[in-house]
Amino acid sequence: MSVAAESPRMIRRKEWQLFAVSFVSLFLELMLIRWSPAVVRLIAYYANLLLISSFLGLGIGAMQGLRRKSLFGLFPPLLLLHVGVLLLCRQAILPGSGLELRFGGEEHARLLNYAVLVGVFLANAAVFVPLGQRIGSLFESLPALKAYAWDLSGSLCGAVCFGVFSWSHFSPLAGLALVSGVVLALSERKELRLRLPCFLAVLACVGLSSEQGAVWSPYYFVTVHEGNPGAKRLGGDNVLAELFFADSRPVSRPREGLRAMKDPPIYTARVNQFFYQPNLTLNPARYTDPAVSAFIEWLSHGYRLPFALSRAHERVLVLGAGGGTDVEAALASGAEQVDAVEIDPVLVGLSRKFNPSGVYDSPRVRVHVDDARAFLRKAAPGYDMVLFGLLDSQALFSQMSSIRLDGYVYTVESMRSAYALLAPEGLLSVSFMAGKDWVAAKLLRMLQEATGKTPLMYADLGQVVLCVSRGPAPEAPPSIGRFRRVRMESLPSLEAPSDDWPYLYLSGRRIPPDYLAVILTLLALSIAAVVLQRGRGFGAEDGKFLFLGMGFLLLETASISDCSLYLGTTWLVTTAVVSGVLLMCLAANLAAQKLRPPPWKMAVPLFATLLLLYAMPKDQVLSAPLWGRLLWTVLVVPLPVFFAGLLFSSSFRDAGSRSALFGANLIGAVIGGFCEYLGMAIGHRALLLIVMGAYAASLLAGSGPAGRQDFEHGR
Repeated sequence: MSVAAESPRMIRRKEWQLFAVSFVSLFLELMLIRWSPAVVRLIAYYANLLLISSFLGLGIGAMQGLRRKSLFGLFPPLLLLHVGVLLLCRQAILPGSGLELRFGGEEHARLLNYAVLVGVFLANAAVFVPLGQRIGSLFESLPALKAYAWDLSGSLCGAVCFGVFSWSHFSPLAGLALVSGVVLALSERKELRLRLPCFLAVLACVGLSSEQGAVWSPYYFVTVHEGNPGAKRLGGDNVLAELFFADSRPVSRPREGLRAMKDPPIYTARVNQFFYQPNLTLNPARYTDPAVSAFIEWLSHGYRLPFALSRAHERVLVLGAGGGTDVEAALASGAEQVDAVEIDPVLVGLSRKFNPSGVYDSPRVRVHVDDARAFLRKAAPGYDMVLFGLLDSQALFSQMSSIRLDGYVYTVESMRSAYALLAPEGLLSVSFMAGKDWVAAKLLRMLQEATGKTPLMYADLGQVVLCVSRGPAPEAPPSIGRFRRVRMESLPSLEAPSDDWPYLYLSGRRIPPDYLAVILTLLALSIAAVVLQRGRGFGAEDGKFLFLGMGFLLLETASISDCSLYLGTTWLVTTAVVSGVLLMCLAANLAAQKLRPPPWKMAVPLFATLLLLYAMPKDQVLSAPLWGRLLWTVLVVPLPVFFAGLLFSSSFRDAGSRSALFGANLIGAVIGGFCEYLGMAIGHRALLLIVMGAYAASLLAGSGPAGRQDFEHGR
């Protein structure tokens, strides 16, 4: 039956079905990206591969939109299979790398771990194949641009709902229950008896595998564990392992009278199953056991070191305040005002609950839940000390990027902003668990370029503390506590991370071989799956939409990175940018329904705005006041997205086989996702050149004789 012959009621029903499936696709995609690293820690640094695999599954499925046999019934068992794979692989070890710093990474069992990663990637892609086929079949039965509008509307609703759900009360059990409910609502009554048991099994697996006492922050899966330093005398090299890495069950509440008790327990927060930060007091007098008291004194050396070098510390800024240990050290050193900045509100809440010192309740402390880089831009100058605590994040800031959550904090430009906030005699300090000489060398170079001075560096057991004064250099003893001064000439000379190349955790401008091996393996598997699915090569029109998808995903990634740099890498900014991109696409789709300009007329403003973004120095935007940065991110950054969306919608309106071409577009997004890793080698500004190249290739593919012939035959 043709679209024209269908009743309005049937057409409206298909439109709402497309809305619902698109909603489920994006909501599930974001939820799996959020949940999976908490189950399999190995995925934490590869989370964007889950996004790519989701596009792959949707693309392969969409290409089957014209097939009569529906695959939608396979969604429940495939989801159950994927959940099972994640739970079976939860003990996979994060592999180490000589070229990248990964906290807790181990050198052995690499091959097995990469096999796990590929397996999770393929299982995730398989889940989205039935959803993609349903979307493709609905695209074939509706007018092209109207179908695309409903698809975008469902995706936008999914992004917004997930943002609210993720912030208010994220729960994988509740999220999967919502997805199951929507899919069951789209099912016929006779199909429920087969699909319902699978969904119940999925929910049972997730529910039974959940840890009691765990909480979800906007960035991490967090558990709190209790150590008991009074249970036995401490000593030897295994003290930290005994206290911070002991295999104890999570706890949900502290002991009664924690703030006033003698010998308070040491609580540790773990994120994605790995130690992240302690919640303890640095006051050794709280402990009656001399061994425990000595350990607390030993531990406090790293936190108190900057204060031993500073001339004044009445007004202190702590970036990455976390459990509050740096804040306690500032208060103990006589600080009258401490601004404590922490991006994760859950970590602050846990510290208020589990830290026996209660520093966040002190009237001398002001807590700011904000991105450190964003706070630096609005803070009033005049600090006696600016301290960068142990921010060392263990997550990516966006599902579309390979940049870590603290990537834009550890750059030359960021340190320059912090240095400018100091009083004339103020001190800037950076503490970091380096572990590798090249990490310490990059931190040193970063501070040298930012301040024009050579900082003092002290180190012990992998931790480094670098300090540089705004005034004359402080007197530097050879040792402070357990820390020894480092000779600068012993460190290699390496490139400092910058806003264009925000990769402190990489030793140099290159894609680490293990990333490259995984990417090439997954790319080969993706190409093989597409070739087997299509049964023939791509035509010119397929190539056009493939390049459109490749360029668009890279453009979206660049937009998210730029907006996060200008406004902060918080979950709110990322969610707002993703939603804004979808809104721009929806606006472009509506415009394409009324306008019919030739492709080159849409390409001119697209390339003009891309060149503007490429030519505009990021420093110039960052130096603008907040209203200026807001105007730039709201009015200028989205412009290429709008023109790219207009180009896609106008091409899609006149396309032949819409499901096949929509699938090709999603496969292009897979390639664009892999290309994002090139930013590790060439920097993120240069990715815009690849975006321009992709759109130029799409125009060439669509303007050639083969492309015109494909269109004339209505493929």
